[in-house]
Amino acid sequence: MCSTDITQPNPELASRIESICVELERADWYSIIPKLWPNAKYIYSIMTGSMMPYLTKLRHYAGELPLVSADYGSTESWIGVNVDPSNPPEKVSFAVIPTFSYFEFIPLFRHKLNYNYQNGNITSTNDDYIEGNPVPLCQVKNGQQYEIVLTTFTGLYRYRLGDVVEVDGFYNKTPKLNFICRRNLILTVNIDKNTEKDLQLVVERGSKILSKGTKRAELVDFTSHANVTKQPGHYVIYWEIKGEIDEKVLDECCRDMDASFVDHGYVVSRRTKSIGPLELCIVEKGTFKKILEYYIGNGAALSQFKTPRCTSNKVLLKILNVCTIKRFYSTAYG
Repeated sequence: MCSTDITQPNPELASRIESICVELERADWYSIIPKLWPNAKYIYSIMTGSMMPYLTKLRHYAGELPLVSADYGSTESWIGVNVDPSNPPEKVSFAVIPTFSYFEFIPLFRHKLNYNYQNGNITSTNDDYIEGNPVPLCQVKNGQQYEIVLTTFTGLYRYRLGDVVEVDGFYNKTPKLNFICRRNLILTVNIDKNTEKDLQLVVERGSKILSKGTKRAELVDFTSHANVTKQPGHYVIYWEIKGEIDEKVLDECCRDMDASFVDHGYVVSRRTKSIGPLELCIVEKGTFKKILEYYIGNGAALSQFKTPRCTSNKVLLKILNVCTIKRFYSTAYG
């Protein structure tokens, strides 16, 4: 069937869209979604976890349209639904649906690291969390963090999902969960342990500085890597930015991010110089699109793709390093 049998040219509509786009381009595309789709009532999407850094830009495009966070699910199983869709994405929690799977929860406890001083170096054998014994759905406690464990109807038995969640009250008798971070995404060089959430907060703080100065820019996407090929090891954060920005501002962004990590192991290691200065790499436009194309080309589903926030993948690192156009090193610790 020819495409012309399905759709017909509409010069009047095309002219109207063109005039809207000309107007929107002057306003940096603010409120483009309701302008092009005037009957839209809300925007429904995934806006928690690793997707949260895109909220600012999504709000810019959405204008006054409400943002509704999607249900909480994974490839292995659906987990919960948003019973308060009017809440902003930053305050969304998901009520667990007990019939989706059989759920268990491993209690997670933060603890102080115990440091050993050997040959002038600091070492630690402790993990990022202390784990308690798994508990069923009916025994979770408000305010406690857990890792989710699934037993599904399709054959997964006590599968550790890797998601860290926090109980944020109850809907009737089922717990409501806040997504905190992916547990296995950890930046670590020595005794330091920074999660995806820690990295996200640091990048948010550093990217706010981009609006300073005579030139303005915005963060498009980011990822990170713990480089231990040289001693001392150090963190590398890759930024793709839109617009022009003074190098002095990028220097300040780098320094501010380095100083914003609050993990005690990182702070101690930076002060004793067992972790080197943070490195900020600015990559060329389109770099993260190349990463997307790499994943899609290797069989990943487009609807399931999320930019990895911490990577040691050699192919990804090659793409990032080849596309790096500027490097900055932190002076936060002298």
